This record gives sequence, structure tokens and C-alpha cells, in this order.
Amino acid sequence: MRLIHGTLFLASALALSACQPAATPADTAAPVADTPAADPAAPPAMATPLATAQLQPTEGSSVAGTISFSLVDGLLRASGDISGLKPGSEHGFHIHEKGDCSAPDGTSAGGHFNPGNAEHGSIAASAHHGGDMPNIVADAQGNAHVDGPVASSVNVGKGDAFDIIGRGLIVHADADDYQSQPTGNAGARLACAVIVKAE
Repeated sequence: MRLIHGTLFLASALALSACQPAATPADTAAPVADTPAADPAAPPAMATPLATAQLQPTEGSSVAGTISFSLVDGLLRASGDISGLKPGSEHGFHIHEKGDCSAPDGTSAGGHFNPGNAEHGSIAASAHHGGDMPNIVADAQGNAHVDGPVASSVNVGKGDAFDIIGRGLIVHADADDYQSQPTGNAGARLACAVIVKAE
């Protein structure tokens, strides 16, 4: 009798287990945590500055600002803000060969940084100085936000002839025409800075 009851119990258990659906790999996998989606309204991550420049006014000028140089998608860019400009004005903006702002008019910074001995021109042109950058434009309050490319031939921190560390940065009084040699007819120097490695 005990044998019959044991056999019936075993048969019932087998029948019940056959009715259960087979476990799938998805059923046995560990639960996956939800990854929050990126907020499209959030500002993009800021690139880490490789170099900075603190623009100081030349004699008789009130132009000043802070510029940083960073790699963005593998390309060197200058970004920052400049104040004290004439409202609505356009200005040449260049890296110069010497990191020397001792002269009252900024001429101690020398000419444009030009390690490749190229002609002056727009950064979009095939021929341009390593120090050529796009003009900056002041708003109605005389402020300019800078966010533009730097020549692809130059670098930050390699210590070679194309390194911008220790070079000058100049804001000119007039717009660069991107044609006149060797400076684009950009006029006097309103502000000067020495480009230093970011800390």
C-alpha cells in the first residue's frame, strides 16, 4: 500500500512539473538597472582647458577677458569672454609669436605666430598663420563671446616650434580682412595676454 501511495505521489509531482512553462534565459537573467537617458536640455560637457590667457588692456584701452584653449572632438578651440569693446565692433584676434606684454602698446608680443612660414589668411583657407583665428564681434554692450577654432597646425604642451604655450594673444582695434599681408590690416593692439599651461 505504501508503494502505491509513493508511486501516485511521484506521478502527481511529475505531472505538475510538466504543466509549468520552461524557464527561458530571460527569466533567469539578473534584472538590468534602468540607465537614465541624457537630458537634451542639459548643456554639453565642458572640455578641460589645456591652456589659458588673461587678456589685459594696453595703454588707453579698457579691453580685458579670459580665454581658454581646449581640445574639442580632437581639434583645438579658443573659448571665453572679452569685455570693454566698442558696441557692435569687429576685431582681429590672433596668437602672436612672443609671450611678452611689457610694451604699453602690446608690440612686445611681436608679429603673428607663424611657425610654418605661411601667408596670413582666414583659418578656413589653405594658407594661414598658426596664430590666425576668426574675428571676434562685440554685442550691444561691448562684450564678445569667443568660441572658435585655432589653426590645426599648432598644439598645446608638446614643447616644439608649433606649441602655443608661452606665446602672446592679442585683440586688435580693427577687423582682420584675412588678405592684407602680414597681419590682415587689423590695426593697433587693444589687449595682450601670455598663453600659459592650464593648472
